[in-house]
Amino acid sequence: MKEHTWRSDAVISADGTRIAYRSTGSGPGLVIVPGNNRCAYHYDELARLLSKTHSVHTIDRRGRGESGPQGNDYTVELEADDVAAVLDATGSDSLFGHSYGGLIGLRLALRRELRRLALYEPGVSINGGFDLTWLPEFERLFHEGRRVAAMTLFLRRSKIVPIGNAPAFVFWLLAIGLLYGGKEAIETRALMPTSPKELAEIARLDSDGTQYAAVRSQSLLLAGTRTNPYLPRAVAELAAIIPNASYEILEGLNHNAPDLSAPKTVAARLEQFLS
Repeated sequence: MKEHTWRSDAVISADGTRIAYRSTGSGPGLVIVPGNNRCAYHYDELARLLSKTHSVHTIDRRGRGESGPQGNDYTVELEADDVAAVLDATGSDSLFGHSYGGLIGLRLALRRELRRLALYEPGVSINGGFDLTWLPEFERLFHEGRRVAAMTLFLRRSKIVPIGNAPAFVFWLLAIGLLYGGKEAIETRALMPTSPKELAEIARLDSDGTQYAAVRSQSLLLAGTRTNPYLPRAVAELAAIIPNASYEILEGLNHNAPDLSAPKTVAARLEQFLS
């Protein structure tokens, strides 16, 4: 089988931060915005599938790969600036955002109309629905250098892994595996410092969601059934608020469907929407 071709490039964002991205395919431009603790290459299979009909550009968000750091004055709006710079540089007019990348996509869509806006389980809290009361404890554990304890808390309280209310030691074992269990564990540890600021932005932007009525892009909101129960509810609520939006709950999919467990299923649905 012929090896897939990737192109690497970078832009300078509004505040001077370098933002790297990787591209593949040809056709109408689509920018992929990764989620928390994820890099551009985690979406390679999704991008490869979509590259048959689109020029796909996956961003390495701040604090990842060859991109610059989050910075001391980090906000999600800076990341929206980053995405805007990549859209402009690549001539793209469509966006797919996953998890926290979905929140970035929504914030950008408040500023500019996109041809297509697709989001998978965006990290949006509506009326306190995304419980982040545990964030201060997470930040304390992280800053004390207790990575396993912090990751265990994140996995248990965010409820994004499909193991329900498993005993605490199950989350502890999973945290050890993610942080120390293989080649990707090195990167997971390196990405962990980006989490406190991103989670704090989700908490800061908690609202009744009505602000997103200003989004005019044709939008598709997706969620799976094997995830935090709040996330499917949130996409339904957002779809009722955003004027040109529809939503779908995909049976059997978990939070990491786009990047890990079901990129083929997600790509097929995105292909329909984008075309």
